[in-house]
Amino acid sequence: MSIKKTIGKIGLKLGGWKTVNKTPEGLGNAVCIVAPHTAIADFLVGLCYYWYYDMKFKVMIKKEMFKPVLGWLLKKVGAIPVNRGHQNHLVEQMVDMFSKNKDTHLIICPEGTRKAVKHWKKGFYLIAQGANVPIILGFIDYKKKYCGIERIFYPTGDYEKDLAEIWDYYKDVKAKHPEGFNLDEQYRNKAE
Repeated sequence: MSIKKTIGKIGLKLGGWKTVNKTPEGLGNAVCIVAPHTAIADFLVGLCYYWYYDMKFKVMIKKEMFKPVLGWLLKKVGAIPVNRGHQNHLVEQMVDMFSKNKDTHLIICPEGTRKAVKHWKKGFYLIAQGANVPIILGFIDYKKKYCGIERIFYPTGDYEKDLAEIWDYYKDVKAKHPEGFNLDEQYRNKAE
């Protein structure tokens, strides 16, 4: 057993996490969205999960986290610094990243922040479409202490319809800080 797999297993066990991994054999590259995202602890749970299941990944993290030492560590574990405030051709960069990697999951928190938001960022969908890869619906449920991958979603090109189906998947998942994850408000805004 590799050191990463061992660390992942111990981390999940110490945290009391149960896991599920229904990633099909030979899936290849994919965008993995993880929700809800309301705490830094989400990153640690996700890291342990991916190490335990020995899956290759890259993860998008805001560039402000890449300070000396921490930034070096983040890059070593597969983090990609993201400048959230500017037009920087991020979708194209991530599509290009897929062309240079094999069997890699690009992990994205579609909320874009740990704070409550009214709308998810659309980048995860555009990247999946541009790279012609599926979207993995990853979750971390703090109430059930259950995390993992249960569903693979293939974008149809109808963003509004697809997003409603994705939101429906996450509607009962409980965040570490529930006040920071409110899909009901997003549904209401869509209906208005």
